[in-house]
Amino acid sequence: MAPKTSGKPAAGKNARPFYANHSAEQLKEALRRMYLIRRFEEMAEESYVRGLTHGTMHLSVGQEATAVGACMDLSNADYITSTHRGHGHCIGKGAEVKFMFAEFFGKEEGYCRGRGGSMHIADPATGNLGANGIVGGGLPLATGAALAIKQRKGKDVAVCFFGDGAQNEGAFHEALNMAAVWKLPVVYVCENNQYGMSVSTARSTAVKDVATRAISYNMPGVTVDGNSIADVNEAVSAAIERARNGEGPSLIECKTYRTKGHSRSDRNRYRTKEEIEEWKNKDPIPAFEKDLEAHGIASRSEIDAIREAVEKEVQDGFTFATGGTNPTPDSLMRGVTTTDDIAMGVQA
Repeated sequence: MAPKTSGKPAAGKNARPFYANHSAEQLKEALRRMYLIRRFEEMAEESYVRGLTHGTMHLSVGQEATAVGACMDLSNADYITSTHRGHGHCIGKGAEVKFMFAEFFGKEEGYCRGRGGSMHIADPATGNLGANGIVGGGLPLATGAALAIKQRKGKDVAVCFFGDGAQNEGAFHEALNMAAVWKLPVVYVCENNQYGMSVSTARSTAVKDVATRAISYNMPGVTVDGNSIADVNEAVSAAIERARNGEGPSLIECKTYRTKGHSRSDRNRYRTKEEIEEWKNKDPIPAFEKDLEAHGIASRSEIDAIREAVEKEVQDGFTFATGGTNPTPDSLMRGVTTTDDIAMGVQA
């Protein structure tokens, strides 16, 4: 998605920044990506239930506004690091669902040639340095990427997604401290979905808001409604601009909720059905639809057309992946070293 406005702004100069700084096409593309995340994950879950994929997966249903809003003003030259719940980040940064499905199904056409699966998708072409299953694992990686940007005197930024569980890991404090000392161009985005696996933040964290911890590292800390794409984008956009200007890192906390369990094995005994239903009523997708209609940016028929196009894209992606190429036993060691990758013709 092109940074800032490419074309006529969707609303006048008196509108809030989210609508004044983006064209109608960019805002409709944001809605499309939110749909794409939702439908991809629903299809991925269905594939798992049908036995087409194995292992486990972590769904981000209900968190789409954070992934898309945070990535809207990034280019392919900017980096992101992701988490075990990272499908939305991949799509928000521009990944194609057909290659993501192929990765899920262990096919050669997948982003990591079927070796990564759900939790380890990376797409360097779009600046996605990858997801990983280590809680807080992306924090030092994003900090290192930001250090590289600064050393080469670039204007790019690194955006680090992590969950509320990771903010109690040592890597969180080490990364933020280092980034602040060196004024690195990195934005830390905490997706606070209220639970670190089955433990609520109210029980695990001494402060009410994760963003409060930014004070310790002399950087701005902002808490926003993670189910409002406008709120997320405005906060992250300001942090990105600050980073590009050499003013250092920021911490953005997006309060949101996953309506699915922690993983496929989660029996959801630690929260009530009433709580889940309350958050489902705050679903970010219909809320954004209403905003687009209210601002005259997209009609109901346009919204329906976007949804139908996404459905076709997801179905076509599923078909592409199921018809993909299974790896052969003699390729087992491929990709272990960069020399092997180059020799075998694997894309960088």
